[in-house]
Amino acid sequence: MTGFSLVRWGAMAAVVGACLFGGLRTIDVARAELKGKYELLKDEPSTHQKGKVKIVEFADFYCPHCHHFEETGVPLLVKEFGNKIEITMVGFPVIRGKLPTAFDMYEQAKSMGKGHEMKAVLFRTIHKDKIDGVLDRSIRALLIKEVGLDVAAFEAGLESGKPAKAFEDGRRWGERVKLTSTPSLLLDGNIKVDGANMTAENVITVIRSILEQDAKK
Repeated sequence: MTGFSLVRWGAMAAVVGACLFGGLRTIDVARAELKGKYELLKDEPSTHQKGKVKIVEFADFYCPHCHHFEETGVPLLVKEFGNKIEITMVGFPVIRGKLPTAFDMYEQAKSMGKGHEMKAVLFRTIHKDKIDGVLDRSIRALLIKEVGLDVAAFEAGLESGKPAKAFEDGRRWGERVKLTSTPSLLLDGNIKVDGANMTAENVITVIRSILEQDAKK
């Protein structure tokens, strides 16, 4: 995989390869107020707060491009915009034949205040440690301890079914906004950037345009 640049996300971009759910789409919806290529979802409410862009990252833990985005794309956006952005991951499975355990673990850790830490650990475990099969109790215990959570409380949370429901809600959300690949971004609730539009240059352009529009108000 190539490294990220301000022109392209390298291997993550759908133009040169992404984890697909269905076919490739290129969207260029004109909107006078904003620069860049994106789709404005008219049926989805805006969550925008002045001076901050809320980014929902739809990703699959088993997708190598999502892992690449986590390691290089997220830091690039944080470096570029700092506290003017807020990034939250929502699980959206596109790789067939994988159990939802990783997604449930992420949702449970998120409910216990360690979602970011668990996300990083899960991506590393699956893509660097090459443990992409069954995340059984013994493996889970090691990962839970690594992020600083109580194993018994964590497992009890998993068994409650709440993480599974949260994951399912997120998956349905992705289907509702017609995602076709991962990673994909939803900015402020109704500005979708996905497929061939997922380049560093374009994502930064759209986010910067939102913030510039705020500054003019």
